[in-house]
Amino acid sequence: MPHLFIRGVTVEQVKTISKPLVQELADLCACGTDNFTLEVVQSTFVFDEREVPGYPFIEVKWFERGQEIRDEFANIITKQVQSLEIPEVEVAFSTFRESDYYLNGKSFAEE
Repeated sequence: MPHLFIRGVTVEQVKTISKPLVQELADLCACGTDNFTLEVVQSTFVFDEREVPGYPFIEVKWFERGQEIRDEFANIITKQVQSLEIPEVEVAFSTFRESDYYLNGKSFAEE
C-alpha cells in the first residue's frame, strides 16, 4: 500500500520510470519501496466507433496521509510520467480506512 493503477501508459514505459518513481514516493511517505504496487491496467479505449490511444490516468489507492503529502505524491507521479514525453496525466486518489482494510483476515485498525 499504496497501490497505483496505471492506464494509458505502456508496460515498457512504466518499467523505465518504476524504480525512481517508487523511490521518490517511498521517501515522501517515509516507508519502504516494497510497500508500493504498480499495476498497468490493459484497457481498450473506444471513441467514434474506433479504438483510440488511452489517456494517461493513474488511480492511487492508499491510506490517507494528508493534503500536503497527497499534493506532493501527485506531483511526483506527474513529473515521472511527463518524463516519458507524455504531456498530460491525471491522478486520482481513493482512500481506504484502516478499519475497512484487512491482511490475512485481520483489520489494519487492530494493529
